[in-house]
Amino acid sequence: MAISIKILGSSSATPVFNRHHSAQYLTIEKEHFLVDCGEGTQMQMKHYGVKLLKINHIFISHLHGDHYLGLVGLISSMHLNGRTEKLHIYGPYGLIEIITIQFKYSDTCLNFQIQFHEIKPNIPEIIFENNDVTVSTIPLQHRIPCTGFLFKEKPKHKRINKEMIPEGILLQEIADLKKGLDLYDANGEITYKNEDLTLPARTHHSYAYCSDTIYDETIVPLIQNVDLLYHEATFGNDFEERARKTFHTTAAQAGTIAKLANVQKLIIGHFSSRYKILDSLLEEAKTNFDNTELALEGLTFTLGN
Repeated sequence: MAISIKILGSSSATPVFNRHHSAQYLTIEKEHFLVDCGEGTQMQMKHYGVKLLKINHIFISHLHGDHYLGLVGLISSMHLNGRTEKLHIYGPYGLIEIITIQFKYSDTCLNFQIQFHEIKPNIPEIIFENNDVTVSTIPLQHRIPCTGFLFKEKPKHKRINKEMIPEGILLQEIADLKKGLDLYDANGEITYKNEDLTLPARTHHSYAYCSDTIYDETIVPLIQNVDLLYHEATFGNDFEERARKTFHTTAAQAGTIAKLANVQKLIIGHFSSRYKILDSLLEEAKTNFDNTELALEGLTFTLGN
């Protein structure tokens, strides 16, 4: 299994310097997710070869325009491209009303159903789950209700060592081996030890997306030990007071959160239009957490194989 994250947008309030509004495309096994959908997202998808009809789940962190204003256009394109499969949208109270009103006054009747899942902004909860992954909310502290999202692969069964498996073994016995069980004969004697016929399960991974938020250590337990953390870093140290007043985070503060949470890797984004060159933000984050990269558009971060 693997988690793949492609950065489609990394700017904050306004698109500048060829940086676009927040959007990320995730794939986990056969599922295709979109996280936030700022203005221009579908053009970024075309630019980077992301097929919009593959996306079945869209997660919107909050109702500031740079995180959702591309959504109605994206849904419209899905409709015009012949989509018939249900689309799941997860977002805050009010989002479905915004979508409904726009389609009402454009007299648009979609070819497919939208199933809306309203997010509770103040409590962490699982909002999506299948056999491979869970998606949970991360309550964030911003000027309006806002949530991040935690994507976690489920632990997998042990793997069968095909070179060691004996002939004539039954399917049920293979299933038991994958669960970590030994095999027994009719008399209750061990016929095969699990460790002799299996390989360790593949490592499962996790990714946390923390969009707009003031510096807030209460999220640390929710993102503890994740493999990859995306955390907003709108400002540098030169605008720390501005960050506090607007409920945003500095790059250095994002590094501190990553360190406290003991994550494996940090990527920072949601850059203010004040910064044409981002090197200073990267260096400030690295002062607190060295394994940091910029969430530059077009980059893909992969966990596992």
